[in-house]
Amino acid sequence: MSNVPGLRRSMGGFDATTVGIGSMIGAGVFVVFGPAAAAAGSLLPAAVVLAGFIAYCNAAASAALATVHPLSGGTYLYGRRQLGPWPGFVAGWSFVTGKLASCAAMAFTFGLYAAPGYETPAAVAAVVGLTAVNLLGVTRTALMTRAVVALVVPVLAFAAVVAFAGPSAPQPWTPPAGGPWGVLQAAGLLFFAFAGYARIATMGEEVREPGKNIPRAIFGALGFTLVLYLVLAAALLSALGAGPLGDSTAPLRDAVLAAGDAGGGPGGSAAGTAVLAVTLAAALASLGALLALIAGVGRTTLAMAREGDLPGALAAIWSRFGVPWAADTATAVVVIVLLLTTDVLTVVGFSSFGVLLYYAVANVAAFTLTERQWYAPKILNVVGAAGCLLLAFTLPVTSVLTMTAILAVGVAGRAVVLRRRNRRSARG
Repeated sequence: MSNVPGLRRSMGGFDATTVGIGSMIGAGVFVVFGPAAAAAGSLLPAAVVLAGFIAYCNAAASAALATVHPLSGGTYLYGRRQLGPWPGFVAGWSFVTGKLASCAAMAFTFGLYAAPGYETPAAVAAVVGLTAVNLLGVTRTALMTRAVVALVVPVLAFAAVVAFAGPSAPQPWTPPAGGPWGVLQAAGLLFFAFAGYARIATMGEEVREPGKNIPRAIFGALGFTLVLYLVLAAALLSALGAGPLGDSTAPLRDAVLAAGDAGGGPGGSAAGTAVLAVTLAAALASLGALLALIAGVGRTTLAMAREGDLPGALAAIWSRFGVPWAADTATAVVVIVLLLTTDVLTVVGFSSFGVLLYYAVANVAAFTLTERQWYAPKILNVVGAAGCLLLAFTLPVTSVLTMTAILAVGVAGRAVVLRRRNRRSARG
């Protein structure tokens, strides 16, 4: 489709790295540590390392593929070009459906922190506002994400210090639920928090010097976030213990409160300031993740529309700002419908399953590359694909069954559309 207008390459390596970091920290810090601790117990840091290792395998595959195919669409595009239309469709459908749920989860998380009691209106307003930012161009997306990261990361570091300064007595050992299976399930849940670097690949058509900047941005964002997650996991376990952490819906806030109790009781000005800072950071981090998620889903939707796997109208690009306005707008509409009709706080497992399937396809596609990058040997692709499938099927049964059904609906729908196209071609 050479006559399709391209997107504008206006994002440098630093901005691309910032978009990746901003995509991860919102989800990882404020959503998954609680359920991951419930599954892994005191072995939570081991689950973080395992999720990070699988993420590195996937990052290496994504970086290698993005240097060969520096266009929007991520693994959807790579799957089509390296493996064929059907693997590409499975990757794209898994990504879009999983990440639409993630968008809704991040928007609702923002509402919970920023406007308790008015969560849904606040979440809808966030989706509308951030979609408008994306429509103004990717450089504005990167600029806003950089501002969010600059504000959130210092607060997270402060929260970790406060949590480590809490009770000095060691917390009791809590074994993982179901033994090693619990650690695997926790790693699968935590993978949701590592998926932000995919945004760099899906926006590959807008990155300058993609062969150099995309790999650097992916590995830089992943390395920074892995270190941050390990520090926070250790701090939360130190402050709360695995049992209370597993029961917490706002672990960072609860860790700061626990440290305040140990340091002289709740209600003090220092504890109140810390809780306020964590609350603001949660809201900002959720906005940062949502901003990059909307951009990433929109780019994959654009790529699928270009190839005819989604309605062609979604491939429209606003020439003034060089953005896929139809895909971004459609993404916002679907997310708003989810916010108005669904309890989206339970969709982390759904998103993890879809994204793990997406990266399984990425690893298989990278395995077929003839030119190998030093950071992506074939054995790493094999380990990455096997690891993704293993973690995907250790997730809660409800998540596995729901996303399998959604995947089946997408495959069946595409089969019907292709059959009708073939019939019309035969008649013509």
